[in-house]
Amino acid sequence: MDALKTAQYARALYTAHGDQAEAEAAMKMRECEAAGNAQQARDWQAVRQTIRQIRGPNQG
Repeated sequence: MDALKTAQYARALYTAHGDQAEAEAAMKMRECEAAGNAQQARDWQAVRQTIRQIRGPNQG
């Protein structure tokens, strides 16, 4: 997945799920890993990292 597509997925997931978006992406990543889909797992990891950047630092 290219960077533009990753950003689009991340933005859409964050818009739909808010603060739960990162957890959703992590779940998808684990599902892909369990199914043996390494490339899709890497794509979801990239989406997760992009969501983390969108969210910004944790508020403490």
